[in-house]
Amino acid sequence: MENSIELVPTEHSLSFIELILNASILVQIVMVILVLASLISWSMIFYKWFTLKNWINSAREFETEFWSVGDLSTLYYDWESRNRDTGSIAEIFLEGYRELSRLLTRSNIDRADIVDGVNRSMGIALTRAEDSVNSNLSFLATVGSTSPYIGLFGTVWGIMNSFRALGTLQTTTIAAVAPGIAEALIATAMGLAAAIPAVIAYNRFSYQADRLLSQYEAFAEEFLSVVNRQYAIRQTLS
Repeated sequence: MENSIELVPTEHSLSFIELILNASILVQIVMVILVLASLISWSMIFYKWFTLKNWINSAREFETEFWSVGDLSTLYYDWESRNRDTGSIAEIFLEGYRELSRLLTRSNIDRADIVDGVNRSMGIALTRAEDSVNSNLSFLATVGSTSPYIGLFGTVWGIMNSFRALGTLQTTTIAAVAPGIAEALIATAMGLAAAIPAVIAYNRFSYQADRLLSQYEAFAEEFLSVVNRQYAIRQTLS
């Protein structure tokens, strides 16, 4: 007699929780990995959203004060007392101004050495700021790119177990294979649920990070121009 599949009512529970609890060990491990990846990525999404928002607002506030203040030393002491973040634009200014103050104490130093020293100091600060601004983005990219494949692995394993079970039955009902297929599809859904927010957040934060770093680099160039002009004026007056 040939095997047949019968559509018969089932009394087995196909609730979401029951399917997860009754899934095979490997599929459960896949689900746990995806849940952990999703939770960590969501915590990073909220943290990154908060920090980027603070850096953007801080950059806007700092540049407004920078172009309106007359004395850079006043601006330096003001922001030195309240800035504690290597990812902010103020840190770039503070490092540059510290180096400028140190070089101006030397005698017989020319303009090129001052500009070069300030540029190196701000370059180091820019590198640290870039590391801070881009932090956690690689993890979001990894979750976004690998989670669907991890979920797909759980799906393939669950469906494979369902078809293996078919081989042991002469008369097969939908009730016999439905739980295995359902748990497999849950693994796929969990993979997509972890990946989609991570990809969206990564693209959004990468765009904001690039714009913010471009703003930092533009400010560093502008500050060098200010240093160059002020030293030229100082030489003229002396």
